[in-house]
Amino acid sequence: MQQNSANEILFMQLVMQNQQIAIMSMGKLKHPVTDKIERNLELAKVSIDTLDMLKVKTKGNLSEYEGKFLDEVIRELKLNYVEEVNKDQRGKPENTNEETSKEENKEEKSSE
Repeated sequence: MQQNSANEILFMQLVMQNQQIAIMSMGKLKHPVTDKIERNLELAKVSIDTLDMLKVKTKGNLSEYEGKFLDEVIRELKLNYVEEVNKDQRGKPENTNEETSKEENKEEKSSE
């Protein structure tokens, strides 16, 4: 029985470690060593994917509480990740038809 409790605690710590890495990588939490906001969405995605893999690999072996906890953490992280990706996309200027036409004209003139 004690081994099961220890394993449950270790499992929860593993989930929370990946959760914290993902949150820090999305720039929503300061890095504890640098005390700065560091944003790396690729690293955040790796942490989320790791939790998704853990869910698949542990299917049928988790308690109800562990399963619900893991599902909730993954859901929350994915929502935050999408929000951060959308922020990046909104920040980039979109090419309008007028800008595209100007670029095409420049290319045509340079090739003449």
